[in-house]
Amino acid sequence: MDDPTQAQQADPKVQARIRASFDRQGLMSHLGARIARIAPGRVHIVLPARPEVTQQHGYFHAGATSAIADSAGGYAAYTLFPEDTEVLTVEYKINLLAPATGDHIEAIGTVLKPGRTLTVCQLEVFGVQQGGERKLVANGQQTLIRVNRPGQ
Repeated sequence: MDDPTQAQQADPKVQARIRASFDRQGLMSHLGARIARIAPGRVHIVLPARPEVTQQHGYFHAGATSAIADSAGGYAAYTLFPEDTEVLTVEYKINLLAPATGDHIEAIGTVLKPGRTLTVCQLEVFGVQQGGERKLVANGQQTLIRVNRPGQ
């Protein structure tokens, strides 16, 4: 891969801010999702397979897949925002390309176009087998807005 963020990690203060925010998300905790990687403009979120996040056929549920994709993109944008701001999703579209199966799924949010107000991200979700084999199961795009932290 020729992705420059692959070798980079976000600044430790940025990582701490991202992790603290993520830890306050009830849905991510409820789903059992965790942040796997934080780089400038790029965040990976992993969701382990378990019955509570599947649909009736045993695949990862589209809602769980979409939720971690949304959060991965949001936090990717947040890595580039000033410390006194927050991030909110304006809209996102996701295409479910294949049934999501595997030991876990991994959502990767990547900033395509940062902005002072609006930021656009690419969303990818991979089904990952125990041996490491990866398959793209969802792809999307997201628009986020940077807002001042309440009380600022």
